[in-house]
Formats: sequence, C-alpha cells, structure tokens
Amino acid sequence: MARDSELYLNSEEGLIRGIHNKDRRTFTHVYELHFQGLVLAADRYVKDPGIAKELVQDIFIRIWEQPALLNENGSLRAYLYKAVINHSLNYIKREKNIARHHNLIAESLTDSYLETLQEEQELKVEIYRAVEQLPAQCRKVFKMSRFDGLKYREIAADLKISEKTVENHIVHALKLLRETLLQNPERPRSPSATLRIMSWLFF
Repeated sequence: MARDSELYLNSEEGLIRGIHNKDRRTFTHVYELHFQGLVLAADRYVKDPGIAKELVQDIFIRIWEQPALLNENGSLRAYLYKAVINHSLNYIKREKNIARHHNLIAESLTDSYLETLQEEQELKVEIYRAVEQLPAQCRKVFKMSRFDGLKYREIAADLKISEKTVENHIVHALKLLRETLLQNPERPRSPSATLRIMSWLFF
C-alpha cells in the first residue's frame, strides 16, 4: 500500500488514480497541496474566510465520497478550482435568495396583516380549547376526522365502532362547537371570523 501511494504521488494522473482507489495518503497530500489556494479563491467571492473554508471542505468531502467525479484524464487542479468557484457562486445565489425572501416577508408585515394573523391565531386557540371540552369519545372521533384527516371507515376500524356511530359523534361535536363558537351571544363574531371558523370546522 505504501509503495502504491508513492506511485500515486508522482503525477497528477497518479493523484487522481489514488483518490479513485481511496488512498488516504494521496487524498491528504492533495488536500494539503491545494487547500489554502482554494480557500483564497472561494474567499474572493464569498468575502468570508470561515465560509470559504467550509465550502472548500465540502468539495473535498464530495470528492472522497464520489471519486468518480474526477476524470482520470482531466486536470485535478482545474477540477478543484472550478468546483470550488461554482460552489461559492451557488452559495452566494442561495444567500441572496434567502435575503430576498426575508425582505419580501418584512415588507408584507403591515399592520393590517399582523392584525389578521393575530386574529387567526386567537381563533385557532379558541377552537382547540372548545374541542378539548367535547365528551371524551366524541372528542377523539372529531380529532381523528378533522385533525388527522381520517375517513369515517378508518376511524370506525381503529376504534372498533360502526361508521354510523362515527357519523353521530361528528354531528354531535359540530353541534356543540357551533353552539360554543358561533352562537354565543357574549362573543359576537365578525363575518370574517365566522367564515374562518366555518372553514376550519366544517370543510
């Protein structure tokens, strides 16, 4: 194995062959030979030495895990620099897209949007509390239907009850929830709140 490593180190073609054969000494030699230069190349694009080092390490990990990426008749040095630069450009593009996405979110956070969002969350909390007040079996059936998305026959099979019993539980649950959430004179609802509750519960 040591003699093989010596042969691999004699030429660029040998280095590529050594990496293909998972020779650790060859891989370490290539890493030490090119690492600093590749980091400097990456840093020209990402402007962050720490990130540049991570990107270069990514490329070496990729080569070790997928040595077939290296063409035995190609240039090892050219491949490494091209791979690192492309990886750096993709990193910059991804970061810009994330920043753009964050900016769009920030721009959408108007007072009206935040007020609507707060109302929706408060309604959801109220719905969940109302559901928890249902009779035990009725609550279990309703959750399986509305929250887990199970069909009546699936609920019936799981709970070992008839589909008709499942249907009766759902009808009873909706009646109780309608009384609690929509027909409470102490809690008048806006039309938009009523529609949201209807859509969450009954569709």
